[in-house]
Amino acid sequence: MSAWQDAIAACHRAGEGFAVVTLLQTKGSTPRNEGTKMVVTADDSMDTIGGGGLEHLVMRRARELLNQGVPAQSVEHFPLAGKANQCCGGSVSVLIEAFPAPTLRVAIFGAGHVGKAVVKILADCDVRIDWIDTRTEQFPNDLPANTQSHVLSEPETFVEDFPSAAMALILTHDHALDYRLLLKLLDETDARHIGLIGSSTKSARFLDRLKRAGIPDAEHVRWQCPAGLPEVKGKMPMEVAVSIVGELLSLPSADLTKKPGVSWKAVQAALGKT
Repeated sequence: MSAWQDAIAACHRAGEGFAVVTLLQTKGSTPRNEGTKMVVTADDSMDTIGGGGLEHLVMRRARELLNQGVPAQSVEHFPLAGKANQCCGGSVSVLIEAFPAPTLRVAIFGAGHVGKAVVKILADCDVRIDWIDTRTEQFPNDLPANTQSHVLSEPETFVEDFPSAAMALILTHDHALDYRLLLKLLDETDARHIGLIGSSTKSARFLDRLKRAGIPDAEHVRWQCPAGLPEVKGKMPMEVAVSIVGELLSLPSADLTKKPGVSWKAVQAALGKT
């Protein structure tokens, strides 16, 4: 892969926002050719479109788009001797595509059949995933770009570094571990939503134990068991996963609305075409 492709992959793995800059059109003498790309993050840049004043202006504009916090595109035109204060004398039209860091972050405890199915669905969503299990062999060799695996002998320790206002799914094979995770998440984090796999009987038993453990009544609105949409009745792993993800993405705090990209007319105008 090229440097800019490596950079995008690294940003996905880290859950970091980035912008891709592409030289759409060059006229006259320019430092790089059409199709050249670079990647810009809040604090860094990878690859180059030629350096100098042009690159400085483009990076500043890319970061302005990133700071908006929503996916965005913009086409910009730069006369090198004017805006960029370079002696090349040519001009370039640049496409800037901003991909902010995912606003939705989900911690998934358990890499069993349902956990794998949930990750498979969320792999194509604008979500950052932390996937936790005690067993290395449970994780696939090729993880989705938006997924980070964590092999922990005591999964509860992940809660100590739980991302602020993230969501959690408890999908393990161990009921005792499920309870410890739920108790710790309610007691020590501000998790916006905690989905727990299981039955209504399990839910009632856990609720009773949590109350006896001193968890206030107001905290119980943050967790749900069984996790998922009640309208989805299937019990196969993928059916359960569809139900769970459907519920997760339907929550008000999981707004993944996309902003429309740059229009074709804007591209044509930037390229001097009608």
